[in-house]
Amino acid sequence: MTRTVQNIWSLPESVALDTLGFDFLRDVAPGEAIYITEEGQLFTRQCADNPVSNPCLFEYVYFARPDSFIDKISVYSARVNMGTKLGEKIAREWEDLDIDVVIPIPETSCDIALEIARILGKPYRQGFVKNRYVGRTFIMPGQQLRRKSVRRKLNANRAEFRDKNVLLVDDSIVRGTTSEQIIEMAREAGAKKCTSLLRHREIRFPNVYGIDMPSATELIAHGREVDEIRQIIGADGLIFQDLNDLIDAVRAENPDIQQFECSVFNGVYVTKDVDQGYLDFLDTLRNDDAKAVQRQNEVENLEMHNEG
Repeated sequence: MTRTVQNIWSLPESVALDTLGFDFLRDVAPGEAIYITEEGQLFTRQCADNPVSNPCLFEYVYFARPDSFIDKISVYSARVNMGTKLGEKIAREWEDLDIDVVIPIPETSCDIALEIARILGKPYRQGFVKNRYVGRTFIMPGQQLRRKSVRRKLNANRAEFRDKNVLLVDDSIVRGTTSEQIIEMAREAGAKKCTSLLRHREIRFPNVYGIDMPSATELIAHGREVDEIRQIIGADGLIFQDLNDLIDAVRAENPDIQQFECSVFNGVYVTKDVDQGYLDFLDTLRNDDAKAVQRQNEVENLEMHNEG
């Protein structure tokens, strides 16, 4: 949040203030309500008893820009820490893994992949070129559209894959569509072996706090073990970050934060009011069939409006 002579700004990431040329004042506190009048008067009130800060862990993993600060945590530094944890895990638990090159899936994995390559002493290469005009695929409606969009979004640089064992560093695997297509593209470009490395624990549960994630049954990790996921996406190896390591990587930048909202990874909802009935209700709204019906209704409503 920041203030000018005539305006008060409240934004989800500090980078928005930076680009607009404003100074950062403070974070909105947990349980705090803020009211701004049309005249620009600011009123705040604490509306919760014993509020506890529970920042969304997935924000640092996936959504936030690296140059942002959220809850006094540098997103870039947190991601470098994730890379350090992952590099140490591979060196410790996968010492026999044959790796010729470390390749990130752009762009949010680049910082992590660079740190992993440094720890492992392996070359870091930009093997994929990203089309920045294609959006996030996991929230797109329909599997066919998602598969086409992956190919439009990424293109493999064959020179970096040919006859190599590659370690592919990705920021997330939600439905598995992107990961499966990436493995196919790497093999088509000549890779001998493909090991996928994810900087988070498996996403097994839906988000209920504002992220338009798929139905739980459409999450590739829902009800599956790691090797089952590996077989589905066609990888030779699949490695996930440990949840405790992920938390430690982010918390290292602000030790005052005692806990994070990690429900997509562990199914624990911090508000303690989410039961299976509510999750089942969400499932009926978020699955592909439900969204197809919704889109059809929107088209019909638009046609009725135009005819009117």
